[in-house]
Amino acid sequence: MKIMRKFIQYYKPYKTVFIFDMICAMIISLIDLAFPQILNYLNDTLYIADHQTIIQSLFWLAVFLLIMYAIRALCKYYVSAQGHIMGAQMERDMRKDLFDKFEQLSFSYYDRNNTGEMMSKLVSDLFDICEFAHHGPENVFISLLKIIGSFVLLMYIHVPLTILLIIVTLCMLLFSLKQNKAMQQTFMDNRRKIAGVNASLQDTLAGIRVVKSFANEDIERHKFARSNERFLQSKKNNYHCMGRFQGGNNFFQGLLYVTILVGGGFFIAQGSLEPIALATYALYINIFITPIEVLVEFTEMLQKGYSGFKRFNEVMETQVEIEDAPDSHDLVNVKGVIDYKDVSFGYDDEKVLDHLNIHIDSGKSIALVGPSGGGKTTICSLLLRFYDVTGGSIEIDGQDIRKLTLKSLRQSIGIVQQDVYLFTGSIKENISYGKPDASDEEIIEAAKKANIHDFIMSLPDGYDTYVGERGTRLSGGQKQRISIARIFLKDPKILILDEATSALDNESERHIQKSLEALSKNRTCITIAHRLSTIRNADEIIVIGNNGIVERGTHQFLLNKNNVYAKYYRLQFEGLEENA
Repeated sequence: MKIMRKFIQYYKPYKTVFIFDMICAMIISLIDLAFPQILNYLNDTLYIADHQTIIQSLFWLAVFLLIMYAIRALCKYYVSAQGHIMGAQMERDMRKDLFDKFEQLSFSYYDRNNTGEMMSKLVSDLFDICEFAHHGPENVFISLLKIIGSFVLLMYIHVPLTILLIIVTLCMLLFSLKQNKAMQQTFMDNRRKIAGVNASLQDTLAGIRVVKSFANEDIERHKFARSNERFLQSKKNNYHCMGRFQGGNNFFQGLLYVTILVGGGFFIAQGSLEPIALATYALYINIFITPIEVLVEFTEMLQKGYSGFKRFNEVMETQVEIEDAPDSHDLVNVKGVIDYKDVSFGYDDEKVLDHLNIHIDSGKSIALVGPSGGGKTTICSLLLRFYDVTGGSIEIDGQDIRKLTLKSLRQSIGIVQQDVYLFTGSIKENISYGKPDASDEEIIEAAKKANIHDFIMSLPDGYDTYVGERGTRLSGGQKQRISIARIFLKDPKILILDEATSALDNESERHIQKSLEALSKNRTCITIAHRLSTIRNADEIIVIGNNGIVERGTHQFLLNKNNVYAKYYRLQFEGLEENA
């Protein structure tokens, strides 16, 4: 009921449409219920009338029925068209809410969940919810109205025969409730399995270049076939369950006809039921059985919609781990003084940072060096509040970052990463991502600063050149310079360079290093580097080991100290010096 209450909330913006939809549904049901009564009335009145009266009555009857069915047609149009539009609007609202929720969720959620599964919740789950949102209330309302109305009229015609029908209907209801529980489990399993198919597909397509470079298409086919077969087996179980459900209900519907014929014949033989009354009774039975069939189909729709909305609701109820504090305020007039004060952090039970202390003055640059897994990237991620510290605090200009709004904090920090992500679109759109309202002149100026303008102008479409998915049409160096232009346009006071040149060739590295030096000027800069040649001029180099800070100082100081940093430096440059 809690889930259904949340589902009902999505009807609120369309309350007027929903009410009118139900009114139209009610008119359709009443017209369907009226036809046998009209037939019964004509049988009683025209049977004894003369020829002239019958002809006149038929004319007005035709006019009345045409008007009645014209109204029914208009109501049916509204229910079919506007009702579906309402369902589509609700689907849009849910998709928007779900997307907004995905945008709010912290990195830890994405660490635990698969992109393909999230896409499944955003697309296929919500389609079934849309169908349920439109057809669900309408089908239940029409069906219940017809069933109750038919029962009342059937009781009016013959009470004992109607009681027999009620007994068969109750047996049918108990059978449906039992099968309904099994169907709910199979539909939930369907959701999980199709999400697995989507996850496998997304994983393969995202890494298609790696797949082809290793000639591992057969491995990926096997992985996809495995998830595809699991989904097929889940569907088989689902269809077996549906088959039992629909077959059983079909048997009970046949039992209703048997009850009418045998029971009706028995009561006619007794003299308590007229043959003409049994004919009218049979017409109402058809009206009575049709909504039962609709309710049987609705049960399947309900389970699909319910299982989809349940998965939707699980995401919507996920606690957002990183969000603005109630008393948060914007970070303004940023100077760029950074303090890590006794910071501790860990992923689940794994300790990554323990009582870390770092101070960076405004406009100064520090470099983080050390083996993979030591926590260098984590230190930077904590500054952006991708994760929150588990102990201590991080301050910018003397203000705890947990008291700052996330938007103002992240707008004040620029990050250039090793793995550059370019969005599908043009070069211009990707550069302007750093400042969506930037003018063309500002975009061009940023590109010039990143030493990418001349290359862009050499392209046939210039700044309107399509970069491909994830920038596949560009080289690593070109993508990196576009990402640097994006940061130039953003113009943050604090800069993070996360191994920005480690994946590039020497020539590209030299070009990009010049761009990064220009970008770092007059900004507080944190650099994560494996290539030690790029950090010689840093104001302070901090060597991070598995147990925290091992040593710190300038490049020359650490070389003279002849400890861990000097060892790293020799390992990296010994071969080059020998070759020279």
